[in-house]
Amino acid sequence: MTGMVVMEFNTSDENDTYYYLDGAAPCHNNNMDLNSTGLAVTYIIVVLVSLLGNSLVIYVICCMERRKTSTDVYLMNLALADLLFSLTLPLWAVYVHSEWIFGTTLCRLASGLQETTFYGGVLLLGSISVDRYLAIVKATQVIVHKRHLVSAVCALVWLVAGMLALPVCIHKEAFQPSGSPRYVCHDNVTGKKMEQWQLSMRLLRYIVGFFIPLMVMIFCYGSTSCTLYRSRNSQKHKAMRVILSVVLAFVLCWLPYNIAVLVDILMRGNLLDESCDLRQQVAFSLMVTEILAFSHCAVNPVLYAFIGQKFRDELLTTLFKHGLINKKVLSTYRKNSVYSFSGNTSITR
Repeated sequence: MTGMVVMEFNTSDENDTYYYLDGAAPCHNNNMDLNSTGLAVTYIIVVLVSLLGNSLVIYVICCMERRKTSTDVYLMNLALADLLFSLTLPLWAVYVHSEWIFGTTLCRLASGLQETTFYGGVLLLGSISVDRYLAIVKATQVIVHKRHLVSAVCALVWLVAGMLALPVCIHKEAFQPSGSPRYVCHDNVTGKKMEQWQLSMRLLRYIVGFFIPLMVMIFCYGSTSCTLYRSRNSQKHKAMRVILSVVLAFVLCWLPYNIAVLVDILMRGNLLDESCDLRQQVAFSLMVTEILAFSHCAVNPVLYAFIGQKFRDELLTTLFKHGLINKKVLSTYRKNSVYSFSGNTSITR
């Protein structure tokens, strides 16, 4: 990467990009049509699904009469992270459709909340995998299922996530770049420091926000699956089916984006030869895969509804208590269900 200065302005630093090569004309991002229409519409759809789905998950878990398991507590915090993440998307939808009109304060708050909930969600998924590993492989259920310990882990996750998001929150600012008609919400770092800053932030998100949690999940769930395969506990098998689906959804939604980020990191670190065409391809890949990644905040409630039999039961029971469905509907569901309603089981079964 010889003499290239990169200035990027958008919700996550991928769009409305101008690449200036030494002695050459600016290399503009030509994907603005998709930015202003498809991206904004997709954000709104994701917000609606996420708000409805994650609100239901939180409400159902809070209304449970039985004692909550450690997995229930983790999943409630995960739903909260996804819900808060989705609340920032309407601002970005307006941003990509026109410009940033909300000022510096909301720019920092929205960026900080998005970063916090992103890291929080990923770290919670890693915590769930460790919890299942200890409970099933190491058979230390009494230790890992103590409510105060689970609550302490969740509090620690939120604290770490907030600390990781703090640098982004501090450096964000609403301003009008020189030569641009649009106000942007972006890191207000100039010159060569911009390239170094963006590279460091990309590395942090990739390593802490994807690679390390993914390795932890692969190890923990690999070991857990082997242990369950040798056992005959069908209830644990059902619980793991939903949890593994949640992890698989995380990988499918975030892996394409992180592959694009890795290519971008290699270019910024002078480890890949780059050109204007390659830069445009990477910018387009980051933009498209970001849509898939952001949609992850709406996926988990759908998985619980279609795979988690216990969640469906808890949801219908809650709806019945509030008079939203009659007893006949609830009885019909229970007769058609093979689920046993006894025992202190998780929402994921």
